[in-house]
Amino acid sequence: MAEIPSGSQDKVAVLDSGPEKAELQLAVDPVATSNLSVKAPEFYPPGYNQNFNQNFTDSSFEDRCDGYLTLAEYIQDFLNHLTEQPGCFETEIEQFAETLNGWVIADEALQELVELIYQQATSVPNFSYMGARLCNYLSHHLTISPQSGNFRQLLLQRCRTEYENRDEATKGDETTRKQFHAFVLFLAELYLNLEIKGTKGQVTRAEILQEGLRELLNALFSNPVDSNLICAVKLLKLTGSVLEDAWKEKGKNDMEEMIQRIENVVLDANCSRDVKHMLLKLVELRSSNWGRVHGTTPHAEATPENDPNYFMNEPTFYTSDGVPFTAADPDYQEKYQELLEREDLFPYYEENGADLSGPGELYFDEIDDEMDPEIEEAYEKFCLESEHKRKQ
Repeated sequence: MAEIPSGSQDKVAVLDSGPEKAELQLAVDPVATSNLSVKAPEFYPPGYNQNFNQNFTDSSFEDRCDGYLTLAEYIQDFLNHLTEQPGCFETEIEQFAETLNGWVIADEALQELVELIYQQATSVPNFSYMGARLCNYLSHHLTISPQSGNFRQLLLQRCRTEYENRDEATKGDETTRKQFHAFVLFLAELYLNLEIKGTKGQVTRAEILQEGLRELLNALFSNPVDSNLICAVKLLKLTGSVLEDAWKEKGKNDMEEMIQRIENVVLDANCSRDVKHMLLKLVELRSSNWGRVHGTTPHAEATPENDPNYFMNEPTFYTSDGVPFTAADPDYQEKYQELLEREDLFPYYEENGADLSGPGELYFDEIDDEMDPEIEEAYEKFCLESEHKRKQ
């Protein structure tokens, strides 16, 4: 028998049975015995509550609450579940409210519910929007309405506690300001999502929140450190168009005053270059009517002929001669497909814009986007002068 040379990993032997024929035979390893058991318990990720999904899919109130020792534990479990799987809101919120109606039957329980939702919305990143939607739903579907106030009234009272400390909070240390900024953005989401139903069935926003947001902006601009200004920018990007419309309906010029304060901050405040750039971009956004185009047609009836926004979200490309073409051009689809088929269209970037270039990439390493201080100052003045001229 001719053996495989020493050191080879292939377990193959050639059986030499004479000049007439030779055949291959594989050496078979013994079957390894597994330590895994078919009776092993199911695997659950860390922090996963095995009772949660079972409780929420069972039909009876008693079954859903089985396994929870307290109301706080039940509510916190649902909030964590909603944080991890926000898509389940529509399918599970009705059952959650129904369970609360069977459990929240005292003032203390209602106050505990409000506090847990408030803490989740102001301490967990990206939960402020979902928290505001949850508050809106519960404000219309919880049946308990004690003398101390219903769900919405207790929620607004809780927010008022933070609101009244706004001047101290904007001057506080980094941790204090961070907590305050989370509250500000949650209040902004409440303003956009909390629906107030009038006696005639009309739906409006909570006017008290509108006035509160204006005072919060004043407090942030009165203490123009970077973090306060960044929070103000986020707040206005989120609610600016809605606030301006509401103020205009009352004949107020509040947004003009806010823009004037921003321009003064850019000129006078000792904030960073990046924050000044953010403020200038916000002024520019407001100059374009917050990015809106009037005279639009409802989406279901929109066509390229009757809706100026029809192609607004489509990308603009340029031909080799520098001529722009958009989705409004007849040959757009053909040209767009041609661009997509080029393998080297964006060689260093993923679809989400993540930079894939390594540390040795000459082009990306040598780009210097720093602006000369004198040019930067001249640019900022130019932007402000342009804004003043536009108003005139």
